[in-house]
Amino acid sequence: MSGGYVDESGKWELRRRLLAARRGVPAAVREREAAALAAVPLPGLPGTVCSYWPVDGEPGSPELLDGLVRCGCRVLLPVVTPLGPLDWAPYTGAGSLQAGPLGLLQPAGPRLGCAAIAAAVLVLVPALAVDRNGVRLGRGGGHYDRTLPLATPGTPLVAIVRDDEMLPALPVQPHDVPVTAALTPGRGLIPLPH
Repeated sequence: MSGGYVDESGKWELRRRLLAARRGVPAAVREREAAALAAVPLPGLPGTVCSYWPVDGEPGSPELLDGLVRCGCRVLLPVVTPLGPLDWAPYTGAGSLQAGPLGLLQPAGPRLGCAAIAAAVLVLVPALAVDRNGVRLGRGGGHYDRTLPLATPGTPLVAIVRDDEMLPALPVQPHDVPVTAALTPGRGLIPLPH
């Protein structure tokens, strides 16, 4: 793995800087990037795709999710649980979402359990940054670090980031789960060693 050990205060400062930069991206740029992301061909489709509804300037879009549905995918979105891995529920459109913890929107439909990720042919993961070796920096809650190990081995784990959020190296800790690829608006799908 890349990077090196950095104490949690160092990771929090990096998160703060990345979030501030992301919030400074103009709406028109976000819209162009969202359209570019939605146009990238993704591996393994159709099938079950675990994804997320972007919030707080995260790359991605409802159009990406709706495009997956149109191509015959069953899309599952996360439902935050207090301490364990993420639960999952089917995405049936923006109208099926309700407010959840941490400012998230999540499906109001039936919960499928945390093991539902094992059926996915592709997992799209939110990230603040990714490095060239697959180290992903999330928001610090650990939800994906507890969830990604439940995916079937060999399933593509793809972090969606802006082009400037692909970094040479990120701090890594033993519990961090590497991703197998990054998806960016300018470079498309980037396979990553891990």
